[in-house]
Amino acid sequence: MKKIRVGLVGAGNIAVNAHLPAYKLCENAEVAAIADINLERAKNAAEKFGVKAYYGSVEEMLEKADIDAVDICTWNNAHCDVTIAAAKAGKHILCEKPMAVDLAHALKMEEAVKKAGVVFMLAVPNRFGTPNLFVRDLVDKGKLGEIYMAKTAYIRRRGTPTGWFTDKKTSGGGPIIDIGVHRIDAAWFLMGNPKPTRVSAAVSYRIGDYKTKGVSRWQGTPCPDNQFDTEDSGAGVIHFENGAILLFEASWAINGPERTETHIYGSKAGVTLEPLTIYGERDGYLSNDAISIPANENRILNEITHFANILLDGEPNRFPIEQAVELQKMLQGIYDSARLGKEIIL
Repeated sequence: MKKIRVGLVGAGNIAVNAHLPAYKLCENAEVAAIADINLERAKNAAEKFGVKAYYGSVEEMLEKADIDAVDICTWNNAHCDVTIAAAKAGKHILCEKPMAVDLAHALKMEEAVKKAGVVFMLAVPNRFGTPNLFVRDLVDKGKLGEIYMAKTAYIRRRGTPTGWFTDKKTSGGGPIIDIGVHRIDAAWFLMGNPKPTRVSAAVSYRIGDYKTKGVSRWQGTPCPDNQFDTEDSGAGVIHFENGAILLFEASWAINGPERTETHIYGSKAGVTLEPLTIYGERDGYLSNDAISIPANENRILNEITHFANILLDGEPNRFPIEQAVELQKMLQGIYDSARLGKEIIL
């Protein structure tokens, strides 16, 4: 089978713990080069995963490496510059979520991608999980009726990362843009990706850099300024053009129980993702149908395989740049609403 040759940019946690192991299992894509601003980190990752070429800058990699595409696993604030450089070099782009730190950068990325005529796909693994695809198929076939509301949450009681994650200049925000984006996008995808029109939200900074004993923290790489100025938690509502609404919550630190959940409500039936259950009626009586789908799949591998299939076989892009920009508009609206204390029209 023909394989696309990928240059991976950023050899940090998400690359070493998720993307690079997935490429080793992938049948239609391989990593041909790794670039990182820390050359030693690029070298270590390359040696660990058997990649022959490594570079200290994306510019050098784009000039010298024989690649078809780039996989962006950098800090969030580098997504824009790397995307623009890759697009100008004629390379297709797989970009880790979030698309950018703010909408202005996302729009610059979209302009560069469309001008160059390259493929861009946002990497949010929930779109590539079998349970989510099963539910989206039900929605597309009209099995749930009109989708008019959804609720989603990703709540950690104490789970704030360290390093660049809490530096807003580098990350773009806290749990909303880091883990909340997974749930917001999953719910939006399952709703059929209606057009967002307005957002009302609030965020909290009340817990901060806690010193709670007995809890572990994801260790992020320190960034140059290394500030702690991101939110602890946030919640709000997104309204859509078709009249549907999405209620969301996300937290790294909150004084309440941990939970992850997504509920989709339709006029014929509803769905809960955890556990995967369809709530409807049968023969005039209420019915609860539990659906058994294996949950131990490699969603990162699924998204990489799909990205390669787009390039090799023309498979329709499951997360095109237009949707990535719409998602960024929602994230921007959430932070703007919280900052200004009013509803934001998107």
